[in-house]
Parts: sequence; C-alpha cells; structure tokens
Amino acid sequence: MLQGRRILLIVSGSVAAFKALMLARLLREEGATVRAVLTAAGARFVTRESLAALTAEPVFDDLWAAEAEIGHIRLARWADLVLVAPASASRLAAMAGGLATDLAGCILLATRAPVLVAPAMNPAMWEHPATEANVATLRARGVGFIGPDSGAMAEPESGPGRLVEPEAMCDAVRAALSDGPLRGQHILVTSGPTHEPIDPVRYIANRSSGRQGHAIAAALARLGARVTLVSGPVAMPDPAGVQVVRVETAREMLAACEAALPADGAICAAAVADWRVAREAGQKLKKEPGAGAPVLEMALNPDILATLSVHARRPRLMVGFAAETEQVVEHAQAKLARKGCDWIMANDVSGDVMGGMENAVHLVSAEGVEDWPRMPKEEVAARLALRVAEALA
Repeated sequence: MLQGRRILLIVSGSVAAFKALMLARLLREEGATVRAVLTAAGARFVTRESLAALTAEPVFDDLWAAEAEIGHIRLARWADLVLVAPASASRLAAMAGGLATDLAGCILLATRAPVLVAPAMNPAMWEHPATEANVATLRARGVGFIGPDSGAMAEPESGPGRLVEPEAMCDAVRAALSDGPLRGQHILVTSGPTHEPIDPVRYIANRSSGRQGHAIAAALARLGARVTLVSGPVAMPDPAGVQVVRVETAREMLAACEAALPADGAICAAAVADWRVAREAGQKLKKEPGAGAPVLEMALNPDILATLSVHARRPRLMVGFAAETEQVVEHAQAKLARKGCDWIMANDVSGDVMGGMENAVHLVSAEGVEDWPRMPKEEVAARLALRVAEALA
C-alpha cells in the first residue's frame, strides 16, 4: 500500500517513543522507505542504533552533521510525508512558533510535504490553554493530527494525551498518501450529538453515537480526501488520517464548520439539537421540597445544514441527514427543498439505529429517491463516499 513512498519520521521526547520503533517496522512492511530524525529529547528514550536497525537507513540527529552529509533542505524535499511521532508538547510549541533551533525544526519549516503529528504528553499538558492554542494554530496550517488517545499514562493517572498505537499511525499515513479519487478534495463532516446545557451539570441531548458520521469521515479519508470532522461528544475513537474538531453545542458546531471552510463537500451527519434552553442557569438548579418542576424556556438553535447551504463559501456538494420516525421519504423530500442542500440521506430511527451497528437509508435528491438496503454503517459510509467522489469528479 505504501510501496515506494518516502516517510521522514521525527522522534521527539516522550516515554512513548518506543512506539516509533514499532511504527518504523510497520511502515517498512508496507513497502515504504523510512528515514528517522531523532531529537535530543527523543534520544533520551530511544537510540540511534535501534532506529537505524529498524529503518535500515542512516539516522539524523544533529543539524550541523546533517548539513555536511545530506542537508535539512534535501531531507525536507526527499519526503513524501513527514510524521512527528511522538510529538511532545515542546515540539508542538516549536512548530506553532516556527522555531528552527534544531534539525527537526529546520525540516518542518522547509518541507512542502504533508505533515502529520501524533501527540504524546500528560493530560494536564494536553489540556493546557497554551497547547490548545498551538494545536489550533497547526490545524489551521493544515497539519494533520493522529490522536491523542485517552488512557493510562506512565504516571499513575489516566486521561487524554496517550500516543495512539502504531497500527493507527500507519493507517493515518496510508490515508494521507492515498491516491484515491478524492485526493486533493477537502470534505467537511459533522458527527455525533450536541449537548445543550441547562445548568452546569445537566444538558439536553439525543441518542446519537457518532458511529455513522465517524464511519463516513474514515471512508472519505480512505479515498484520499482531506477530511475535517466536527464532532459532538462521542465515545468513538478518532478516524485515522482525519482532522477532528471537538465541540459540545450546536452554536459551537456551526462556528467550527464555518471556520473549516472552504470545502469541496460537506456531509452533515450530526444529530444537532433543534432547541436549547434560552437562559442557561449559572448554578445547579435545586429541587426544593414542595416546589414544582422548573419551567424551561426554549430557543431555536442555528440550522447548520441550511446555513452552509446558502453560505458565501458554500461547498459544491451539500449532503444532509434526516432521522425520521414516520413518513421518512416524504419528510426528507420536504427537508431537501427547505434546506437548499443537494442530497438528503434519510433513515428511520424508530428502532435502535442511532446507537446501532446498521442503517437503512434513502438517498433523496432532485433526481429522485434511491432506496439502499439495510447494511452495516461502515458499508453505508463506503457507498456514500464513492457517490461523493463521483459527484465531485
């Protein structure tokens, strides 16, 4: 799958750096040529010798020595893809600031190849506002993020910041270098529910698992698309090779979608709450003895599909989802006309579809209605991705 591809692997400082050794082996098994750049901090955890043995290539770890041999510009131009794994908080900060104080920094400034980073750090560091700002800056420049996962750390604690497994990193590299029919296309996908707060501890939500939207994002990436996935709160892992923007509310989701434009296509698969509480309580609403239930005044949420369908930077292909419990096709046809989009994927959610493994959909467009048989959500996603590729060809 990666036969003939040239991967430049930058290993920065993290106890998870041992996974870079396993990754190098997997990439070579796929047919890629891997060259490694080992930072000074990375060398605290893995050795030049181990990387050289697993890549069967020289390892570069010194800017001035590299200049005498092959040079940072030649290394930057040699790569089909640059992967920083693990990417420490310090390395992300250096990338966001454009620092070129070592060989890795010079290469990252000079390369015009796609850049992927796989973060690895303590949860407190990952969730720090400075890291969040650096991540946002890098995403805006087109840097792709793989993870991080949530899980146990080297310290006796758990949370987001864990380096993803080598197999997931390999999948992301494969997706980023895909020569599929959507290569060069940017597709925006929304997924999952939105949570609309009532007070600091309660919210309005729905049963959407995000399985269908995440499967669509993964299928588009496998066809070579650059995918931005705007996701509400879900338990699903991030799809490989996909840029994920996490939000909670409908208003946050709309803002993230507009920030992701321009895009060639948009697939609004999220189950966005139609209403929110007009005035969110600043403190927890208390149940008082003898008092009745509080009356919640509701307000309409923004309509993301309709907004994007008339946006000044409207994607060429706009696809919406319609989750219905009755008159599925009729309601979808009315929604198509009302929203101004190109397609509606309509499905009957009167059963367990929103949390289930399968889906039966109807593709509704101006040309008519296509009835798709019930199939796993991953197959629905693959079939839809191919239709998107045909439409954008």
